Amino acid sequence: MANVNAAGDAREVGAVDVDELEHAGGRRQHRRWERPLFFWLCAAFTGFHLWILVGPVVLKQIDALIGGQILYKAIAPNLDQELFRAIHLAWGATLGFGFFTILKGRGRDGVPWYDWLFMLGAVACAVYMWRNLDDLQMNQGAVYDLPDLLYSLVGLVVLFEFTRRTAGNALTIIAAIFMLYAMVGHIFPESWALYHNKSLKDLWFAFPYIFSNLGVFGSTLEVSSTFIIMFTAFAAFLTRSRAGEYFNDLAVSLVGWARGGPAKVAVLSGVMFGSVSGSSVANVVASGSVTIPMMRRVGYDRATAGAIEATSSTGGQITPPVLGAAAFLMAEATGIKYAEIAAAAIIPCLLFYVACYAHCDLHAAKHGLRGIPRAELPPIRPLLMRLYMIAPIAVLIWAFVSGYSAFLAAGLGMGLCVLVSWFNGLKRESGGRLTWRRGDDVMGGKAIIEALEIGAKDSIQLVSVCAAAGIIVGVIALTGIGGRFAQIMQAIAGQNQLLAMFFTMVIVVILGMGMPTTAAYAIAAAVVAPGLQQIGVPKLVAHMFIFYFAVLSAITPPVAVASIAAAGMAKADPWRTSWIAVKMGLATFIVPFMFFYSPLLLGQGDFIEVAHVTLTAMIGVWLLACATEGWFTERLALVPRILFGIAALALITPGTITDLIGVALAVAAWAAQRFYYRARMAT
Repeated sequence: MANVNAAGDAREVGAVDVDELEHAGGRRQHRRWERPLFFWLCAAFTGFHLWILVGPVVLKQIDALIGGQILYKAIAPNLDQELFRAIHLAWGATLGFGFFTILKGRGRDGVPWYDWLFMLGAVACAVYMWRNLDDLQMNQGAVYDLPDLLYSLVGLVVLFEFTRRTAGNALTIIAAIFMLYAMVGHIFPESWALYHNKSLKDLWFAFPYIFSNLGVFGSTLEVSSTFIIMFTAFAAFLTRSRAGEYFNDLAVSLVGWARGGPAKVAVLSGVMFGSVSGSSVANVVASGSVTIPMMRRVGYDRATAGAIEATSSTGGQITPPVLGAAAFLMAEATGIKYAEIAAAAIIPCLLFYVACYAHCDLHAAKHGLRGIPRAELPPIRPLLMRLYMIAPIAVLIWAFVSGYSAFLAAGLGMGLCVLVSWFNGLKRESGGRLTWRRGDDVMGGKAIIEALEIGAKDSIQLVSVCAAAGIIVGVIALTGIGGRFAQIMQAIAGQNQLLAMFFTMVIVVILGMGMPTTAAYAIAAAVVAPGLQQIGVPKLVAHMFIFYFAVLSAITPPVAVASIAAAGMAKADPWRTSWIAVKMGLATFIVPFMFFYSPLLLGQGDFIEVAHVTLTAMIGVWLLACATEGWFTERLALVPRILFGIAALALITPGTITDLIGVALAVAAWAAQRFYYRARMAT
């Protein structure tokens, strides 16, 4: 991409502090002796999880080849699940206190004494569980003694501070409110919805209960210690193998020449690489440094360039095969196989990116924006010769479809990242002879360890989010408040499912404004989803609805972290950038309501019916882009623009009658524009 990068002006890209947007603490600068310590702690963290999760499977396969169970019986790891999660949390917290300061701008140079104390507390809790595991498991949710109380108090203090630094204040405050409610909820009058059982008068009982397998070490931390760490590591291996750069180069070569090409590059790269990244802001920062200068060069204004990057990067979290981390929580919460959830996300994801592409194309047509000259684009032939770079993702999809475990699928993907990177060393000499030279894009032992380190760093925030979500889940189980939330929702919405879905959308978007997508989904799934299911909304539809709006909160004003990050890089007004991003993602704000009306948009139904609603919905989102951009084949007058908007909504809504109405309105809009308003504008 040397030519394209050189063509872009580096001055077009502003500096963005990711920590400022995503964390309450600042990123720490380690002392000289601390750097190797935390490097190896990170690499070992990921390596430990790979050994526990994938090691037994590999040993069984080797034993099958040599006959018997020699290796499996001798060296296969055998660790209690709850103890494994405790180690996962203690190790993750140790890394969190090592990398994040207590406040932005404070404690940046080296790890201070109090953070070493926090690390000691985290490790001590894991050691205490190891030494007293049987007693803790036997007594949890029933009785406790003083050492158990002290252990849980220390653990929760460490967890709250770990969460505050890495995931921000909002999640920490919400978890603290739930914790306080568990202790004092019995003081409310019995007639109040917030009242819970008076048998919980012992205020201290809540601490050992929550800091157990019934809360912190429950299902949410199980997801963090298994699925999330595995696929975060897979994304790190994919990045270190330079697959991300390859996907960007391929996108530039394929569509960079087209009308508004750089914007379409941003959309295509969001599809290709955004799927394996868990953060919208990280996607923006990773690809925006390339795409935003390219868009500026061909004439996109700053706000639009930032909005396109923010929207396409946000869509990565709803892109199969690897959705955002919240999707793994969804699989655990619903009991639905992850492969089924990924399959259900295909059509909404397709509609999202069709809408993004349409906006880019129509905006370019409206403003006469061209693409990048072909001579400055990466040549397509060498890139097609490197199509082997997509093998890790292709094998991941194959493993999911074939029914292999998610752990084995991710492990195979990581192994293939290493393998395919070695093909990058093949070079053709001037005489046509192939030679092999090792470069930075070939993964050897050092690069593998670096990938392990990157995977650990990228998972730190998710460890704290899932552990803090466990507090909320534990309190709901302890007090029964979840059922009361369902009653409140029923009282507000009656049996009107649409009104209930609207309230859900508002709640999730508000939650997502102040915390990561994973946390917003986890809280809403625990509190709101049961109420939706009680009024008849199918389980998959309820959880996918919550998941999509948790993702879209990243571009929803006033706190739209992805839009703010992109605006910072584009040196644009954040508010205007956010609203343009909402306009581009408008179809995705509508589609969840449509798959609520008809699960066909989640692929639930006959193939012909699913194909039909997909096609008409694709036409609908394109017409919606025409209406919001005010352009079809020419600038639209107000009435045709409104007609196109109504036609779009009718076509997106599954149903033969609505499709016929949509087509009729679209034809009427085109005819009115062509035969009436064009003549009026000409005069």
